[in-house]
Amino acid sequence: MGLDFGSKTVGVAVSDPLLVTAQGVEIIRREREDKLRRTLARIEELILEYEVDEIILGYPKNMNDTLGERVEKTLAFKEMLERRTGLNVELWDERLTTVAADKAMIEAGMRREERKEHVDKVAAVFILQGYLDFCRNRQSGAAGEQ
Repeated sequence: MGLDFGSKTVGVAVSDPLLVTAQGVEIIRREREDKLRRTLARIEELILEYEVDEIILGYPKNMNDTLGERVEKTLAFKEMLERRTGLNVELWDERLTTVAADKAMIEAGMRREERKEHVDKVAAVFILQGYLDFCRNRQSGAAGEQ
C-alpha cells in the first residue's frame, strides 16, 4: 500500500498481487490536520480488504534535501501506523510526485477541478510505483550478479 500523507488528505494506492503495478484506491479526507483516528481506522479497513503486508509512506523532503515541518508530521504518522497496524512502514522519497501526478492528469485531458480532486490518489500511485520499480530493479540486478 502506498500513502501520500498530506495536511488534510491521505492518498491511497495498492499494488496488484504480483507487485508489478500500483493503482489508486481513494483519498481519505479529514476536516483538521490533527484528526487522525478515522483516517487510521480507514487505512486499517483497506489493509484488510487488499491484504496489505507493507506500507510505503511518501517522505516529503525538500528539493534541497533538507527536512521541513512536513517530515516531522510524516514521521509521527509513520509511528502511529506501525503501532496501530503492526506492519512495516517504509519511507519513500516523494519529491516531485505531486508534480508528476498533475502532469499525467493534464496529459490525460483532465480539467483543473478534476485534477484537484484526484491529485493525492495519483501521487500515492507514483510513490508506490516508484518503490515497486526500485524493488524489481534491485532483484533483477542481484539475479544478474549471481
